[in-house]
Amino acid sequence: MNKLVGETSPYLLQHAHNPVDWYPWGEEALQRAQQEDKPILVSIGYAACHWCHVMERESFEDADTARIMNEHFINIKIDREERPDLDHIYMDAVQAMTGSGGWPLNVFLTPDKRPFYGGTYFPPVKAFNRPSWKEVLTALSQAFNERREDIDQQAANLTDHLAQSNQFGTQTGSFLNIPKQELFTRDQCDTIYKNIMTQADTAWGGFGRAPKFPGTFTIQYLLRYHHSFNAPEGLQQALLSLDKMLQGGIYDQLGGGFARYSTDEQWLAPHFEKMLYDNALLVDTLCEAYQLTGNKIYAQTIHHTLEFIEREMTHLNGAFYAALDADSEGVEGKFYTWSLTEVQAILGDKAPLFCEFYDVTEHGNWEEQNILWIRKPLAEFAAEKGIDQAALETLLHNCRQQLLAVRDTRIRPGLDDKILLGWNALMIHACCKAYAALREDHYLHMAVRAMDCCWRNMQQPGQEGVFYHTYKADTPKYPAFLDDYACLIRALIALQEVTGHLHWLHRAKQLTDVVISQFSDEAGSYFYYTMQHQHDVIVRKKEVYDGAVPSGNALMVNNLWYLSVVFDDRAWAARAVDMLARLSQTVVRYPTSFGIWAAGILQMVKGTREIAIVGKEYRARMQEVHGYYIPFKVLLGAEKDQPGLPLLEQRERPGETLVYVCEDYHCIKPVFYIQEIINLIK
Repeated sequence: MNKLVGETSPYLLQHAHNPVDWYPWGEEALQRAQQEDKPILVSIGYAACHWCHVMERESFEDADTARIMNEHFINIKIDREERPDLDHIYMDAVQAMTGSGGWPLNVFLTPDKRPFYGGTYFPPVKAFNRPSWKEVLTALSQAFNERREDIDQQAANLTDHLAQSNQFGTQTGSFLNIPKQELFTRDQCDTIYKNIMTQADTAWGGFGRAPKFPGTFTIQYLLRYHHSFNAPEGLQQALLSLDKMLQGGIYDQLGGGFARYSTDEQWLAPHFEKMLYDNALLVDTLCEAYQLTGNKIYAQTIHHTLEFIEREMTHLNGAFYAALDADSEGVEGKFYTWSLTEVQAILGDKAPLFCEFYDVTEHGNWEEQNILWIRKPLAEFAAEKGIDQAALETLLHNCRQQLLAVRDTRIRPGLDDKILLGWNALMIHACCKAYAALREDHYLHMAVRAMDCCWRNMQQPGQEGVFYHTYKADTPKYPAFLDDYACLIRALIALQEVTGHLHWLHRAKQLTDVVISQFSDEAGSYFYYTMQHQHDVIVRKKEVYDGAVPSGNALMVNNLWYLSVVFDDRAWAARAVDMLARLSQTVVRYPTSFGIWAAGILQMVKGTREIAIVGKEYRARMQEVHGYYIPFKVLLGAEKDQPGLPLLEQRERPGETLVYVCEDYHCIKPVFYIQEIINLIK
């Protein structure tokens, strides 16, 4: 009997009527596996996953396949976004076995939850040099029954491997007595830059070959490195990467927002799913690019993307949904693509110019359909055609609105409407940065509403500062993970910087205390992904890679460093330095996998500007600070002196609003306006 019908996850509900006897992860399924001594099949995916849908249609909806699964296995479905802790563990196991990973992730466990075999997509018949799903099921059932000792030994070896790979950071020794300027050097920053540039695609932007992911952390490092040390080639690569994405099919030219990644090197053909976190991280990066360059296209894209988020991915309570599917009507990208005939029928005599600009042709540019993308920048295209640029911009805008109105009548891709704490915090942070860069009050309103919703609905009853990971249908579920807390602390810090309300910082401090007490490893250096006393995982993992989302450990370095300055907590500062120093050699060698860490090293080398503003006009002065690109700063403001916050103590002068710029609490002479000393800061 399928047990998924009572779940709230859209991904699990997609499988609720399969003939497979699916269970959610939990005691009922795990106990049954032990009682019946059967292997467990864990199948992990997410609602917007195209190949997950394919395998469901081909295998999980097939009665004969379901019969084999039900007879020989205890079958568990997991939404990787609800249980990223389990996904991390079993993905690592499959990668160790096969050298690759992805979703759907299908992993086979012994009755005590230890993995012994796994893979990703399996076809219904042998193809792509892969065995069929039925062959895999039959062979593994036979092996489990006839070669149990071999299975148990493989499971033991894999579990040992997972535990051993988790031992970094527990070695003895400390960096506490080594000066910071010896631990982190300009030479490290230069080497990081050179290693990034060896992977740069100087023709189409981005890093590495197809498939191409946005690489926002790497782009941010190049922006900050150029700002720090004047590296025009690095700036050019960063901006080229953004420009090519903005012109490409990975960006929804009609509705705004970014797809997950591009399947080709030119950013034309995306994997059409839209994830909340990608859009948050790209808005973050575009805000920095805009502050550094003043390029209005970046501002327009921020506006367009946040319009999409508000229109299609925002709950009535202000929180943000997780994702939009790649498929509609069972076809990937159908909602977003066009035929030439459709465009001509809608636009009439404006179609030829529009189609030439967006590369719409009779034969199509992708699977006999057309993805809208820009082959030449608007100014260049207008000059070639002898058309006034402003007039062309107006014509294209009107055409896009006409097509968007028609597209809105189509059957929409599925919406994953669960609310994830960490991803919401990423978007809250992005809204704060958009408000700071563009001075649009509405973006601040979006940020505060979402934070209030998360704070109100996702805290565990009777445990202030202890949160749930996911929320849907008025029901929060699963204890929050390290990433959730780390992203939330960072968002609270950002809210203080844009509102001037210090209570956000006190909340950030409260959550940092929770993280230290509940997630610290035995050496008191790094943080585990799961809280203490969570018993349904076979190992407590420590995640350090900056992948699709930033590593919780990397964000905690930044959070600890920032809050150590605010509250003069030397232990937090020392821990941030220790975490960064222990990993620094790896970061320098592989910077595109450790982008947030790399920026942390750059910050340690360049220093942190401590900006304190005290007086009645402090909020207006804080707004002035946001008009400048100052990537490494602590910004505080208050109307009066604030005991307990060293940067805001003994700063008040009656009738004046003063701006203090400090480093390590040593301040230069206060000024009335930030522009008086901006060259010293920059």
